[in-house]
Amino acid sequence: MKTIYCDANATTRLDPEVLQEMMPFLTEKYGNPSSIHALGRDAKKYLSKARRQVVALIQAESPEEIVFTSGGTESDNLAIKGTAERLKEKGGHIITSSVEHSAVLNTCRALNEKGYKVTYLKVDEFGLIDPDELREKIGEKTILVTIMTANNETGTILPVEEISSIASAQGVLFHTDAVQAAGKIPVTVKGKGVDMISLSSHKINGPKGVGALYVKEGTKISALHSGGYQESGRRAGTENLAGIVGFGKACEVALKNLDKRSLKTKKLRDMLFEGIKEHIGGAELNGHISERLPNTLNISFRGIEGESLVRAMDLEGIYAGAGSACKAGSPEASHVLEAMGLSPERVRSAVRFSVDKFNSEEDISEIIRKLPGIVSRIRDL
Repeated sequence: MKTIYCDANATTRLDPEVLQEMMPFLTEKYGNPSSIHALGRDAKKYLSKARRQVVALIQAESPEEIVFTSGGTESDNLAIKGTAERLKEKGGHIITSSVEHSAVLNTCRALNEKGYKVTYLKVDEFGLIDPDELREKIGEKTILVTIMTANNETGTILPVEEISSIASAQGVLFHTDAVQAAGKIPVTVKGKGVDMISLSSHKINGPKGVGALYVKEGTKISALHSGGYQESGRRAGTENLAGIVGFGKACEVALKNLDKRSLKTKKLRDMLFEGIKEHIGGAELNGHISERLPNTLNISFRGIEGESLVRAMDLEGIYAGAGSACKAGSPEASHVLEAMGLSPERVRSAVRFSVDKFNSEEDISEIIRKLPGIVSRIRDL
């Protein structure tokens, strides 16, 4: 049975170019970048190359602004907890949104339990915050605003440029989780008041277990781990060189093919949406109709449970997602769709399709051919 993978927002297939780049670092190039002998110096050279590749993707100024981490979750923790610890004498107020990834929300909740005050901005029915509410909530004790670039469940793109300008004008640090956006739409620090950006390798066809935090030159954060002086003292521990090399190559490939990839995935996404609307009644789009990632389609199918539909599609070789991959197995409903004010029935019936550059029109046609029958069978039950 042919399988069709449409869950790219959960993770992506490793690009063959990336795998090829990584292979020497799993075999003969095994040196530690902190060692001063030839093998170590060679390793450090490739570590620096990967840093430059990440810099190029987001148009940063200096490779020294990149801190390699174990992934998006650690990057979010380093940005938020690192800022909170560094600036705790100035104040303990953090502003975020109600639709953030759990890596941000649970980090903020943990700080709230330690005495920090956290404000969660509301969103409208499309998942967008009101910039005026942000202006209203910023105060003298606000030390950080952390708002995602694009939502992982609905794909809604938030107005990061306006948000960062508001924070910058008030002298408040701004962090954005761009894990889902990077490689799909342009993510740049140029001309914006962005102080920190979280990135993840496995969302852009790189290996799992590696990510980065961009920290603008001059921005001071406290390290989360005690140990060596790796990553300029901001992240202790021997670097995952093979993963970092793969991440760097994934950034290079993503940047080179950004426009082409965006156009292709948007075409496939829209083809799927039109097919669903034509052949399945009671299907409703969740998220913004236009300000949305080109690869992401979140649909509620009236009268069925989203998780049941995902399982039924799985049996037919179609892999999609019911909400966030980080909530898999959790009985909790999507906090994103709930925050958007959708009815409980619509929230429970949501399914996310997220396509990748490896998908084809034949894949989408096959989904459109099979999906109406699957939905009909579940509704009949």
